[in-house]
Amino acid sequence: MGFGSYDESEQENQEMNTEDNAEAVNVHESEHDGEVTFDTEASTDDLVDKLGEIKGSGDD
Repeated sequence: MGFGSYDESEQENQEMNTEDNAEAVNVHESEHDGEVTFDTEASTDDLVDKLGEIKGSGDD
């Protein structure tokens, strides 16, 4: 079997850790119910133009 080949028998023989004391991932641990604001004097058009310049600078 070559590198990167898939072998179903390897998948079937794996044991899962289903113990009750296994540490679980808490996806809500770092939630934030705040507000984010940005203060800028640039208009939306100015920001879009600047983005276009940044994206275009990689074409050199």
